[in-house]
Amino acid sequence: MSFPAKAGIHIDAKWIPAYAGMTKILNLMTVRVTRDGRDNSHFIGKGVIIMISGIIIKELKASYAFVERYANMIKHYLEWEVVFVIYSIVNTLTIGLIGVESGDPSKVLYLVMGAILWGYLSILFHEIGQSISWERWEGTIEYTFMAPIHRVTHLLGTCLGASIYGLIRTLVIIIIVAVFFNINLQKANIAGALLVLALSGLSFIGLGLMSAVLPLLSPEKGPQATHIIQALILLVSGVYYDVSVLPRWVQPLAYLSPATYTLKAMRKAIMEGAGIAELKGSIALLLITGLITIPLGLLVFNLGERYVKKTGKLKRNG
Repeated sequence: MSFPAKAGIHIDAKWIPAYAGMTKILNLMTVRVTRDGRDNSHFIGKGVIIMISGIIIKELKASYAFVERYANMIKHYLEWEVVFVIYSIVNTLTIGLIGVESGDPSKVLYLVMGAILWGYLSILFHEIGQSISWERWEGTIEYTFMAPIHRVTHLLGTCLGASIYGLIRTLVIIIIVAVFFNINLQKANIAGALLVLALSGLSFIGLGLMSAVLPLLSPEKGPQATHIIQALILLVSGVYYDVSVLPRWVQPLAYLSPATYTLKAMRKAIMEGAGIAELKGSIALLLITGLITIPLGLLVFNLGERYVKKTGKLKRNG
């Protein structure tokens, strides 16, 4: 197949890739560009790069629409969000005061860090895991699932919205807690702590995607099941205590939770000023966990979506 010549350039396209969606790899395209009878091989693949860039930009714009919708839902329920933020602040301060009563300043930081970090991770897990319930409550579940967009695009927007909201809410709590307890972070490795926080977010996004399928499959019992899973992660992850105090038969579960490694690494970075070299083991583990749980979460969600569409349970509310 050949295209009309422009400015003395003639393009022969041997294969024209068809856009099959973000979940499929584009077919390879070989383009031979000739100018005055000479072969300019450095142009090979340029068309593919332009096409892929266009697709990525299009999908990112669609994902941003879900981020914007998430922000609008926060505004719609702003009074409740204020209540949740105030409760989180008071809860963190209350837990920190237990450390003050012990007379050990390091205990205050230990407990406060656990409360703040768990607050952020639980927001990710809860908001992503309950995203289907939100759709049902708002009456938009059919519109969202029948819209001509990829599920990855939809879930990416949801995850981005939850991550941004979680970071803002956590930052507000950190500022208030730091002022309240006059916490000194001069020796802390802030950069290392932020890196650990970002990587731990990937793991909890993956877990949230897996749990999001439960409300999809069962409107009656699914949301409750996600809260049970969240509570079990809190129990075994050593948020307020070292996992060594857990019963022996429970301790193996602690090492299956990414929150366990996140908390240990964060406390080393903040309380001991541990550098990246000392944290590399936890960083590598969190990265691998995120790379496994996110694709697995997408797969589980996709299988659940196919099932409810096939059985007609998508719109069911009870």
